[in-house]
Amino acid sequence: MRRGDILPFPAAIRVPKSSKVITALLVGCSMITSSTFGYDGSMMNGLNIQPSYNDYFNLNTTTTALNTSTLYLGGCIAGFVWGAVTDAIGRRPSLFWAAVLTVIAVILQTAAQNVGMFIFARVLIGFGTTASAITGPAYLAETLPWKTRAWGLGIFNDFYYVGGLVAAGVTYGTANMEGTWSWRLPSLIQGVFSLGCIFILPFLPESPRWLVSQGRRAEGLTALAQANAQGDETDETVLLQFQEICDTLEFERQDEAQLGMKQILKNKGARKRLIIAATCAIFSTLAGNIIASYYLGTMLDNAGITNTTTQLQINIILNAWCLVVSVIGTLYTDKIGIKATALASTGVMTVGLFLVGALTKLYGTSDYNPGVYATVAMIFIFMGAYSFGWTPLLYLVPAEVLNYRIRANGMSFFGFVLNATALWGVFAFPFALEGIGWKTYMINGTWDVFVFGFIWWYWVEIKGLTLEEIDEVMDGVKHSDVPDVEVVEKGDAKVREMEI
Repeated sequence: MRRGDILPFPAAIRVPKSSKVITALLVGCSMITSSTFGYDGSMMNGLNIQPSYNDYFNLNTTTTALNTSTLYLGGCIAGFVWGAVTDAIGRRPSLFWAAVLTVIAVILQTAAQNVGMFIFARVLIGFGTTASAITGPAYLAETLPWKTRAWGLGIFNDFYYVGGLVAAGVTYGTANMEGTWSWRLPSLIQGVFSLGCIFILPFLPESPRWLVSQGRRAEGLTALAQANAQGDETDETVLLQFQEICDTLEFERQDEAQLGMKQILKNKGARKRLIIAATCAIFSTLAGNIIASYYLGTMLDNAGITNTTTQLQINIILNAWCLVVSVIGTLYTDKIGIKATALASTGVMTVGLFLVGALTKLYGTSDYNPGVYATVAMIFIFMGAYSFGWTPLLYLVPAEVLNYRIRANGMSFFGFVLNATALWGVFAFPFALEGIGWKTYMINGTWDVFVFGFIWWYWVEIKGLTLEEIDEVMDGVKHSDVPDVEVVEKGDAKVREMEI
């Protein structure tokens, strides 16, 4: 049995003839990560508001933080190992087993009898969803048509709010249920997204770049043609990309091109790729969004809205708002580029966060309704700005800037940084909100000013390029002598013949 065949379905059962259908299925399958994460954040928001959940586990600030944050402990563990797994067994099998593990973990979480069991299940959910986050973007980046790659990777994380909206509606609907099913049912439904991935995977091709890297060039060309040209292996754009892939992977197979972690840190291009990926993880996590994503109830309490039903209603509306804005942001990210999108998003949300802090201080303990409504409006402005830029950028940036030889391990490193940062943030913010209240927003806003400056200085623009053409931006050289895709599509150059 070859690597990449360790699935209940060794090969794709029947890949659709339409490349557009394949694109839709690829995005739909890989979206399990963001949907599950989004569902989790909104579900925990709803559960943290529900008295039945808090009473069952007899929660205080510490146990609330633990129940919520330990998802990311599992993510940190996955960050250490899953990149190597993804490279070893292939993208499809890695995504399959990550989904299976998530389903098992959801069942354990639903059946939790005490805080310890609940926390253990959440560690496993964090492992499974982060494993999907490591594999899914790599799979999309390597398999989607180059013209829709940025859109696909952007909308991949937009599904965060699809999951969030579903969870907000579910927790609102179960809030008045008697007994523990008011929180067990929302937990059980969390596994639906992973089941969807498991059902779709048999109909998808493997990553053409992974196949070529394993010496399976003919299969790689077939997969590339299926995803780009309705299966036509003579299409010029397909042949051009195939040549780029083969030339680049051949270069990366050379001894001097193989990079360990020490060599990565010494190599200017590889180091820049990892720094951009790592800062994307840190900046997107500590922008202030954790407060609204996991502790909206506390945020609204501080703003002067304490009614449980009202808070759950706001949770639904906020997720719907963020979903719409994130889709708009995805459509524009490919047009204006990753750097401009990050700067625009960070600039607006920084102003919004400062205003949330100021209005909370002024009206949080008052009965002045216009002031309270203004605070809620600023929360929506802040989360809208975050959703416009950082939601589509979170997985798009690392998947694109990391080249093949470090993509899986780089995504693993990215996953570790993302989860380590989130673990700290999700655990720490409830204590900050309890201890210093509105000042939390001011401190976070000051951090966002630094984020804006760093992106302006260090990030680069890569819009409109194939993955192999991005090498020229990062390394100063393209590792293939074929013309760029746009040149060939305009008819200004021809693709050379090559042996498959």
